[in-house]
Amino acid sequence: MYTLGDYGNMVSDERRVALYARALRAAVKPGCVVLDIGTGTGVLAMTACRLGARRVFAIEPGDVIELAREIAAQNGLDGRIDFIQGISSSVDLPERADVIVAEIHGILPLFGCSVATWIDARERLLAPGGTTIPARETIFASVVEAPRLHSRLVAPWTGGSLGLDMRSGRRHVVNEIYRAEFDRGQLLTLPAPWASLDYRTIDATDVSSRIVLEASRAGTAHGLGLWFESELADGVRLSNAPGEPPLIFGNAYLPWPEPVEVRAGDLIEVDIAASQLGERYLWRWQSRVRSGASERASFRQSQFDAVVLVPEKLKRQAASHVPRLNEEGEIERMALSQMAEGRALGEIATALEKEFPGRFPRWHDALNWVGDLALRCSD
Repeated sequence: MYTLGDYGNMVSDERRVALYARALRAAVKPGCVVLDIGTGTGVLAMTACRLGARRVFAIEPGDVIELAREIAAQNGLDGRIDFIQGISSSVDLPERADVIVAEIHGILPLFGCSVATWIDARERLLAPGGTTIPARETIFASVVEAPRLHSRLVAPWTGGSLGLDMRSGRRHVVNEIYRAEFDRGQLLTLPAPWASLDYRTIDATDVSSRIVLEASRAGTAHGLGLWFESELADGVRLSNAPGEPPLIFGNAYLPWPEPVEVRAGDLIEVDIAASQLGERYLWRWQSRVRSGASERASFRQSQFDAVVLVPEKLKRQAASHVPRLNEEGEIERMALSQMAEGRALGEIATALEKEFPGRFPRWHDALNWVGDLALRCSD
């Protein structure tokens, strides 16, 4: 979840906010209905309201929605925006929206359940012929020269610490995706579009594609840099490409296990795949560096290899495993059972304190615990 400091940084990103406001100005007509998904502090919802929208729905899962309500009231918009706390895929609206605006990605548009959210919103919540903001987002890639960034990642796992061999950690850190900030001078190839996400037509969450990049100069390659361009409306584009004014997103970095010397004209064939796995994306990338007919380097990488696997945990997650409730499970079962019987939280806390005195030495400890459980598991 974002902190208020994070939301402050978003609001302070004036170029981003201004471009989204321009897109809303082009799309919002007097009397139309607007839906803002992931409204945060409500800035875009309030902008739509001021532009003449008849009705504005603002959906946000986090508690920051209460701050959004307060800010709306302070700006004379009390009662003009329907704030809904929850996930948009679990929300039904009384009428479909003519415009859906959502800025719900991280470093890249493929983040969390963002694409699945767009598909669901377009199918269930957008009126026929309605407008999405953004309309389309394109992800670009280039081979990058980033010696300091690469060294910062691998150096702790290359040498020794207190005379200890730490090399086992290296294979984990080079299989992760990182936030970075590149400038144009670090690009060893011309950028190439890797994926295009058209929110008006997209119907799958997984993305994979092959691109071939040509080294435009000699240098030392340390991996792949990725960024995106958002087409918010006709003539309104937002980009976090190297060389553009910085945005809160930064760029993405897919490191290579080892630096590779490249020469002008070398071809780098790259396969990148991003697959939805629960509530996150799993990234895989394979890179091959060729000089003429000679392959000089080849790497196959995956975020799966970044995970430190614990055999005991894997056994407990196997389909054949028969679990037994531990004390925490017994506590939760008892509390949920009493909730299902319609008992008040104070009454449940009294029962938990009596049954599990080691876990809840005071009634207030039990009440705080069962209160958190109620927030997760009840209306």
